[in-house]
Amino acid sequence: MAPDTSHTANLRISIDRDSPLSLQEQIRRKIIDDIALGVLVAGTRMPSSRQLGQDLSVSRNTIIMAYDRLVSDGHLVSKDRRGLFVREGTFGRDLGAIQVTGPRQNYDQSIWKARLAPAALPRLSSALPPDWDQYPFPLVDGPFDRSLFPVAEWREASRRALSVQEINIWTRNAGDADDPMLVDELRRKVLPLNGISAQAEEVLVTTGAQQALSLVCDLLVHDGMSVALENPCHPELRMLLQKKKVQITALDVDENGMKLSAEAVHTADIIFVSPGRQRPTGATLSEERRALLLQIAAKAGKIIVEDDCQWETNLTASAPPALRGTPGGENVIYVATLAQPLAPAIRLGVLVGPAPVIRAARTLRRITARHPALSIQRTFAHMLALGHYAAVLRRVEEAFAKRMIALRDALNYYLPTKISLLPTRIGASAWITGPKTLDTRQLAKRAETHGVLIEPVQNYYSRTVPNNVFRLGITGIAEDKIRDGVAAFATAFRETMDPTPSKTRFDATQALSGPAIKRACAGATLLCKTVYGDPCTIILKRDGDMQGRAGFANEDRDTGTWWVEGDFWCRQWSEWSYGEIGRFRVVLSGDRIEWFHEDGHLVDWAILVRRPKK
Repeated sequence: MAPDTSHTANLRISIDRDSPLSLQEQIRRKIIDDIALGVLVAGTRMPSSRQLGQDLSVSRNTIIMAYDRLVSDGHLVSKDRRGLFVREGTFGRDLGAIQVTGPRQNYDQSIWKARLAPAALPRLSSALPPDWDQYPFPLVDGPFDRSLFPVAEWREASRRALSVQEINIWTRNAGDADDPMLVDELRRKVLPLNGISAQAEEVLVTTGAQQALSLVCDLLVHDGMSVALENPCHPELRMLLQKKKVQITALDVDENGMKLSAEAVHTADIIFVSPGRQRPTGATLSEERRALLLQIAAKAGKIIVEDDCQWETNLTASAPPALRGTPGGENVIYVATLAQPLAPAIRLGVLVGPAPVIRAARTLRRITARHPALSIQRTFAHMLALGHYAAVLRRVEEAFAKRMIALRDALNYYLPTKISLLPTRIGASAWITGPKTLDTRQLAKRAETHGVLIEPVQNYYSRTVPNNVFRLGITGIAEDKIRDGVAAFATAFRETMDPTPSKTRFDATQALSGPAIKRACAGATLLCKTVYGDPCTIILKRDGDMQGRAGFANEDRDTGTWWVEGDFWCRQWSEWSYGEIGRFRVVLSGDRIEWFHEDGHLVDWAILVRRPKK
């Protein structure tokens, strides 16, 4: 044992006054690190609290509190009249007694690449940049912004899960079993939301939906099988299947979900589908197709694997139940992500199926990753039991509905004639088709220079890959930033479509004069469409009043005024177009009226129906 008076430590501690950690916590962590690394060896005398406080320019009381915690945790020991010392047997290394080595700088690492199995090197879809939330306008689907994280609720659930009584429960060796409280909460409060009734032996908790899909592929997909898959679909699922020696049939997707080819469905042994909200388009499988799929599966004994994508934003009264919860759904294996608003704090998923499948999946899970941490399972169980998670989902659904309306309004305002949206129920993203000449990869690069993140979708397709389709999401951007984000995106869009504009489309010689605008518009009706495909009718009254109605049931209505200033047509709605004044030049060609911005780009167009004076 080294003499305890041999030397006093010369601590080199850097204090960060801007750190969220307290000064006491920073000092304590630095000392613990130095002990673990062997910088502070057993028997080293610590500087006095007065001396260290002077060295670091902090109060002596701060040092005393840090030292007291280190003593109570067993890192330091107090010796009467001699001071504090690093305790014997403290976890750490004596750097003088070991040789620290690592890979030689000139070591050829390529040999390890050659040793990797080919299947271990898939081409994954482009990931988000790690600092995605530092971009001003992350218009992408997936990551949730911090404002949606239920901090207070998560803390309360965590405190309950970390009580002594609870710790004694979940620290027992549970073998392969999941937390019984969580399984019970899922059976009573989560699965019934999707129409599913399940026994405990029919439920398995996983580390996210992707692990559940991987287990299903390993258990139910065998060499020589025929597999039906959506196109587009999630690329990670396609890669899991491509690792098998199977015949994959890609079935296209439209606004009603997966197109069911009778031949493909009849010949497939297993069918993967995301009916509630198709991944990635957001389309919902129509009632007719749902019924046909279940009918074929029941008659021919087909297996259906249901990926309930984004079910947590899919709880409206109009949402259909899961296929697993529908009569005839006995051949359906159900997979879903849990607690998406809580990611990355926790990553949980659920697999529901016949008891023999779940038993086999539980065994396979043990061989690979075992069950998700029981402490996390118990914490989420308390979130459910306390009603916190139901409240979280309501808040998320309300926030997403407002954000999607803001996104659609902004697209309709800034790009009304350039794009079209796949008509789907409001969710968390928009599937958008641009002009045929659009290259969305170039668009994504251009948008990033304007602080906007978007998602090209080529990686979702297995064949017939469109270059003019992209996706915009709202999970990671606040509602009040969406308009500015779409405005910046519209600028990038125009730059991508015409990177070196030689002349404006606007021809001043064809523009209407002020009097001509009045004659053409007074008493006229305008027929057009919104950016998301709904019909829109605008009535321009002779007295300057304006009435608008949009939607297939005229459910969206607004009023406003129109007038002429010089040779500009002006309008202001009460709510539409943010209630702001618009000022445009007008070109009339036959029954087609076009409005141009002052910088010359086309803003919108409509069919003009003239009404004779009474």
